[in-house]
Amino acid sequence: MRGLLVDLTPLRTSRDYRHIWYGGALTGMANSLSAMAVGLQVYDLTGDTLAVGVVGFASLVPLVLLGLYGGSIVDAYDRRKVLVWTITGGTAIAIALAVLAFTGTATVGLLYALVAIQSGLYAIHQPARSAVIPRLVSTRLIPAAAALGSLAMGLSMMVGPLFAGFLVDLGGYGMAYSMQLALLAAATVLLFTLPSLMPEGEPTRAGLRSVMEGLRYLKTRPTLGMTFLVDIFAMVLAMPRVLFPAVGVVILGGGSRTAGILAAALAAGSLLGGVFSGRIGRIDRQGRAIVVAVALWGLFIAAFGVVLAVAPGPPPGGNPHPLIWPAAVFLGMAGFSDTVSAIFRSTILQVATPDAYRGRLQGVFTVVVAGGPHLGALVLGSFASRFGEDMAAVVGGILCAVAVVVVALRQKGLLAYDARDPGAEELQPA
Repeated sequence: MRGLLVDLTPLRTSRDYRHIWYGGALTGMANSLSAMAVGLQVYDLTGDTLAVGVVGFASLVPLVLLGLYGGSIVDAYDRRKVLVWTITGGTAIAIALAVLAFTGTATVGLLYALVAIQSGLYAIHQPARSAVIPRLVSTRLIPAAAALGSLAMGLSMMVGPLFAGFLVDLGGYGMAYSMQLALLAAATVLLFTLPSLMPEGEPTRAGLRSVMEGLRYLKTRPTLGMTFLVDIFAMVLAMPRVLFPAVGVVILGGGSRTAGILAAALAAGSLLGGVFSGRIGRIDRQGRAIVVAVALWGLFIAAFGVVLAVAPGPPPGGNPHPLIWPAAVFLGMAGFSDTVSAIFRSTILQVATPDAYRGRLQGVFTVVVAGGPHLGALVLGSFASRFGEDMAAVVGGILCAVAVVVVALRQKGLLAYDARDPGAEELQPA
């Protein structure tokens, strides 16, 4: 059993890694809480799943633009300062959301605008956070650090939405955004304890040229590109979070409580994937593990959709239908599979990328990992508005599983990737 549990060595041996891990967990919790609260608030204002999906689109544009450009900032400046300034901006957005909620002046347009700014700040903050990890732990501990990062993400994705659902139900949206503010303030204190973390190698200047240099380097590493592509399939075709508000109202009942429970179930699976990651560092065929994990993610999301399809509708009394529990189980299994994929994708990226390019490629990674769900929210929200939330989950999940298997069989570099020789595919930079 001890060998199955997550390896805590990075937390024990590095104070700086410990602080950035705790700070990342708190920041992730705040962001996931805010995302759920904004989705519930938009649905409350409009009654339309598509409008909830547009929240994702409002996040997507700044995420793509600043994710790529932000990576060049991370490779040009002290990464500690980048972390502090971006989380300070996120704190200001939390204050604005709380003020709008307490004063009753929130509109859908204002919520979209604040989410867009928040997304742009995250697009710079997250590459900086990820880029410093290999500076804080040894290379042999990077898989363990990636597993711990997924554990923190799973914890934040479980606790954040669950808090949001119950806080909104208990005291309204203002209470939820106040909790977000408190979490970000605690994370900021931890980031101030980090040392200066200037990028290694020759200094670069942030800008379009730097971004293009990073993209040209990525072209020399086709396996890295494949790890991005399969995650796009998973997040765009089969990320179900946008469906949860409507599921809680018109399919299973329970309102915001059901939405929070379903989101927490997805995150609980992710959390368990991190907890039982002890043997992950022993797996060498990491590309194959990614393909299997992403295909299973799609199939479990499709199974979640089948449960919704057989639900008879909300029961009287305001409580959720008992089918919420099998639905939650399938979401948990999907979350577990997603964490396995995320650990290996993050490990491949950090091991195979020199520090001088790490910020820019982490920027691309952030665009894919964080931007994919936003685009997926628009895709599944549109499909659900036309065909229903159950069919959106079934069709999206099946398409995801089929797409990843077909692409992996056609482009076999990912299937052939071996952690014992991570540079085997490297080409000369253009």
